[in-house]
Amino acid sequence: MQVVLAQPRGFCAGVVRAIDIVERALERHGAPIYVRHEIVHNEHVVESLRAKGARFVEDLAEVPAGALTIFSAHGVSQSVEAEARRRDLRVVDATCPLVAKVHSEGKRYVAQGRTVILIGHAGHAEVEGTLGQIPGHTHLVSSVDDVEALPLAPDTPLAYVTQTTLSVDDTRSIIQALKCRFVDVLGPETKDICYATQNRQAAVRDLAKVADLILVVGSANSSNSNRLREIGEELGVPSYLVPDEGAIDPAWLAGRSVVGVTAGASAPEVLVDGVIAALRRLGPIELSTLPGIVEDVQFRLPETLA
Repeated sequence: MQVVLAQPRGFCAGVVRAIDIVERALERHGAPIYVRHEIVHNEHVVESLRAKGARFVEDLAEVPAGALTIFSAHGVSQSVEAEARRRDLRVVDATCPLVAKVHSEGKRYVAQGRTVILIGHAGHAEVEGTLGQIPGHTHLVSSVDDVEALPLAPDTPLAYVTQTTLSVDDTRSIIQALKCRFVDVLGPETKDICYATQNRQAAVRDLAKVADLILVVGSANSSNSNRLREIGEELGVPSYLVPDEGAIDPAWLAGRSVVGVTAGASAPEVLVDGVIAALRRLGPIELSTLPGIVEDVQFRLPETLA
């Protein structure tokens, strides 16, 4: 059996930065430190950091007054920031710089007098944070039908921003629907779309050209990992999301000669290694990696931890 790895796959620069922030905070300040929400959406990463002394909470009320608190890579609302100040919490912000850029763009559009449309998935931590960062009323849309249902006049000055775990391909039809229905629409340039999301989705499309089965390493609550699996399915290749090697069903492999493997932006490479080892235990494999983009993006740590 041939096993072909996608390139790129796994951790992006924002995830690396967020994890580094938690680990450095533990080294410098000792346990416990508190993290609002999962630092990234991967259960293995979260459990590893929990074992080192990180405590993950969904509500700042669970954090003792004055305690060191880290905001997750997904970002938080202004109301959460205000509560942290009110409770005198020592905060280190691990918000991905690309998410923070979306917040800034949204605020800039509001200052221009525009109504902001956020393209994203309701309930996702990043979307909740973005909605809470942009002042005024922001409309969330997830589909072309949502655009048609917007209670706005055609001449309303609009601007759109997007959830970073969506790619250019994911948002194209919604953006087109906005431009068809409204006469004055602005939005960020394509280069502002999250590079990691776009690169990993392009890599899966390449993988689908050669594989007859795709395994996506990632957690069930990871938006970008789920989207990678969906793309494989859309291209006609049976695709499965696996949190780790233990989730692989040998029956999936029956009659398959080329298995493609990739990983979401919050999945560590050690989990990919585990999947490869599990496939080897089922029989001999030939391992190769597709040519693809080699990412060299790095984000600086906050000054307090650098």
